[in-house]
Amino acid sequence: MDKASLSSTEGKPIRCKAAILRKAGEALVIEEIQVDPPQAYEVRIKILCTSLCHTDVTFWKLESGPLARFPRILGHEAVGVVESIGANVDGFKQGDVVLPVFQPQCEECKECKSPKSNWCTRYTNDFLSNTRRYGMTSRFKDSFGEVIHHFIFVSSFTEYTVVDIAHLVKISPEIPVDIAALLSCGVATGIGAAWKVADVEEGSTVAIFGLGAVGLAVAEGVRLRGATKIIGVDLNPAKFEIGKRYGMTDFVNPALCGEKTISEVIREMTEVGADYSFECIGLASLMEEAFNSTRPGSGKTVILGMEQKALPVSLGSYDLLRGRTICGTLFGGLKPKLDIPILVDRYLKKELNLDGLITHELSFEEINKAFDLLAEGNSIRCVVWMDK
Repeated sequence: MDKASLSSTEGKPIRCKAAILRKAGEALVIEEIQVDPPQAYEVRIKILCTSLCHTDVTFWKLESGPLARFPRILGHEAVGVVESIGANVDGFKQGDVVLPVFQPQCEECKECKSPKSNWCTRYTNDFLSNTRRYGMTSRFKDSFGEVIHHFIFVSSFTEYTVVDIAHLVKISPEIPVDIAALLSCGVATGIGAAWKVADVEEGSTVAIFGLGAVGLAVAEGVRLRGATKIIGVDLNPAKFEIGKRYGMTDFVNPALCGEKTISEVIREMTEVGADYSFECIGLASLMEEAFNSTRPGSGKTVILGMEQKALPVSLGSYDLLRGRTICGTLFGGLKPKLDIPILVDRYLKKELNLDGLITHELSFEEINKAFDLLAEGNSIRCVVWMDK
């Protein structure tokens, strides 16, 4: 997008296409919408490409509760170009390549200034607002003037979106944009969990439950840390072959475990249990199995999957007393503005392997096919091109 076209729309509403969720579980409808100019501390960006994450599917199915809103524009894994900026915006200019991210980083609160956590205490506790600093105020309207709701402060299933600077990361334009999009959620979450949350060390044994984009990114993270035994757990045997590219040494298909539980099989494979386990699916039963698959005394389990029904997890109190630990993480413990540029740099230096994660590419008009591919288990990441 050239500077002339950027400047011609600055300060004005933009009419563009968006894929709108009108009712839970139904196909998205591509409609013309109006995207208002950014307000103070906001940036309007032109989406170049976006991809479908399991979190989008979770909210797509959500029928009730305060987080179920219609009409809505889903999507949160994307890359774009800055079209215009609002007041009080520093560090961004027209034409910058940027990643919108669901995880905020205000850079000012105690947690943002601390190396201990990426939990922005200023913003992260607000899950309900449409826009970060303006509550339920929306930047989207449909052709009848009805408000369209945002989705976790990104909403990337549209040609243009408005994002608060707390959710925006400037990146190098040298990285391929489809690869860059993966760094705005799935890949960053997996690698961050391996490096920042678990802090996996050389020679470790690791079990990874779920070999989607997040699980494979975990594998890449622990491979780079020198893990010697990396066990992938998945019902789809086709995932095992790609797992080998990411350093996986062993595989467990739960359907073939017979009378044994997954954790029993993993404990046998590792003699006593894995040093680390990662649950990347979002099922309470698998979270328990991941915990039980780790070694007594020092085993650590990291939960990355979102439990779709918010079910509780049952853990043996004696197992906790014996030294096993379990924790959860959003965005892999990464601080987006600090850590995403590092991942971009590692990729450009060919130190980070992300080959094979993009299994399908579609045009924007075909976006509903991405949901079908994911439901069928045929897609790791499907990239949707806005201009293809």
